[in-house]
Amino acid sequence: MGQQKTADIILKEVFGYGEFRDRQAEIINDLMAGRNILTVMPTGAGKSLCFQIPALLFDGLTIVISPLISLMQNQVEALKLLGIPAATLNSGNSSAENRDIWHNMQDGSLKLLYISPEKLMSERMLEAVQGLTVSLFAIDEAHCISQWGAAFRPEYEALGQLHKRFPHIPIIALTATADQATRDQICEKIFSNEVKTYLTGFDRPNISLNVEIKNGWKQQLLRFLKNRSPQNGIVYCLSRKKTEEAARLLQEKGHNALTYHAGMMAEQRAENLNRFMAEPDLIMVATIAFGMGIDKADIRFVFHTDLPASPEAYYQEIGRAGRDGKPAEAHMLYGMDDIRMRRMFIDQEDAAEDHRRRGHQRLNALLAYAEAPECRRLSLLRYFGDEPDYERCGNCDLCDNPRETIEATEIGQKILSAIYRTGQSFGLGHIVDILTGKETDRIRQRGDDQLPTFGIGKDLGINDWKSIARQLMARGFVLSDMEFGSLKITDEGFRLLKGQTDFRYRPDAIVRKTATRKSKKTAPDLPQEDDDLFQALKAFRKELAAARGVPAYIIFSDKSLIDMAICRPQTLDQFGEIYGVGAGKKKEFGERFITFIAVKR
Repeated sequence: MGQQKTADIILKEVFGYGEFRDRQAEIINDLMAGRNILTVMPTGAGKSLCFQIPALLFDGLTIVISPLISLMQNQVEALKLLGIPAATLNSGNSSAENRDIWHNMQDGSLKLLYISPEKLMSERMLEAVQGLTVSLFAIDEAHCISQWGAAFRPEYEALGQLHKRFPHIPIIALTATADQATRDQICEKIFSNEVKTYLTGFDRPNISLNVEIKNGWKQQLLRFLKNRSPQNGIVYCLSRKKTEEAARLLQEKGHNALTYHAGMMAEQRAENLNRFMAEPDLIMVATIAFGMGIDKADIRFVFHTDLPASPEAYYQEIGRAGRDGKPAEAHMLYGMDDIRMRRMFIDQEDAAEDHRRRGHQRLNALLAYAEAPECRRLSLLRYFGDEPDYERCGNCDLCDNPRETIEATEIGQKILSAIYRTGQSFGLGHIVDILTGKETDRIRQRGDDQLPTFGIGKDLGINDWKSIARQLMARGFVLSDMEFGSLKITDEGFRLLKGQTDFRYRPDAIVRKTATRKSKKTAPDLPQEDDDLFQALKAFRKELAAARGVPAYIIFSDKSLIDMAICRPQTLDQFGEIYGVGAGKKKEFGERFITFIAVKR
């Protein structure tokens, strides 16, 4: 337990993550107990943490065997940015660098050493390792044992000597691409079958996946719950204030609802959690503070009123539903303001630039999921490295109600060509600038304005190209480098570039809120104070409409004014959550309505 608590602290304080994913904690515990481990875990699921955290828990050195110098260097630099003493011994090092590394290995100040199998498995190196305090061996990309083997890199097969030569040092082998035959080969050659295997899977077919454009979250939440019999569920909100607001709304409508967030007294949180675990019809309205350690089998839905931070966070949160295997539903709202706020959170985070870059790429991946043109589950699973044996899951909104797409192979080829001609070394912003013919300093300095792809996409707007790029990501034609944010073309993407496959695009995948239709209903029974504000807002709207020479409903519908009167927004972010407020209206009217409401308080 002490080890686990220490591992939790390292996870948060060193790596900046709030909780372990999937079976990471179990793997770490087993390694700390001296067991050998084979971990088959999808790309992006956190394999490296499975040996990096034990490396910091153990007193001695962890040796990581990796196939590529560039991969080792990237991982070492990432660790250094986190303040972790790491190094790599490779042919690119100078003599002085190698001397410093050896000194740090011998005095115990180095925690992780990355090395190729060829360099490690030389007799001279093995003898030197025997004189060091080594606590763990980690074999990354372990499938290379089968993929390359004796014919190409015989030292990978020679790694089987490690557990014989160092029988008391645990070994972990990690891969994302090992079928049963490859796993069997790894277990036999590396471990002589003395190993515990962890296989992680991501498909939860009983959970229906749904994403909806945010357009008045209160009404959407109530509509979602309207025809449901009382059942357990979780409603996730971005802020503490919003959880309180949403819980009050549900309680007023007769739902059994409670709140859970970090701003509550610990005793109250514990009481609410106990009720949630015991009662069959309770809805917990919570921030992401709720969920760690929650293992309640009969949660029937998870509703996100705001966009989560990443696919990992989203997957963890929806994964709390339907653990009994019975049908459950994940319903997420998202809008343009969600995207802006998430970008802002990442940029304002007190972290290294590399950490923020990864945050943006994770957000891009979640947007690709939200904007997927076809089966939503396929998009999510492919992010985690799974490739299901079906083309449509039949249990998501896009399978239930397919959306119209247009043939866009040539459009896709244009963006892929721009990515390719710039060396697959840039993020989306630079690629879009090229396509739309924007003459930036970088484009002029690099001479990218001379490329055949410069300006060939002027017929589409910037947001259109961003949406197309995300849909290419969702289809697996393009991936975003988690390390540097540059766009890379996949094998399937090259097939599209060559015209060997096609691409269909769903226009307007990024939500653009439209003007709200005039409500023919009068105001509902409002408290006197709210009704007074509503009437004042109507008069103010009339003045604005007269000044512009347009009907009043063009400014805002009555329904929007009612929402303002009830919610009384004080910031632009809060104003953006009002029913019928899109980005344009927020920019145009937000400050004036916020000021007007403040004066009328």
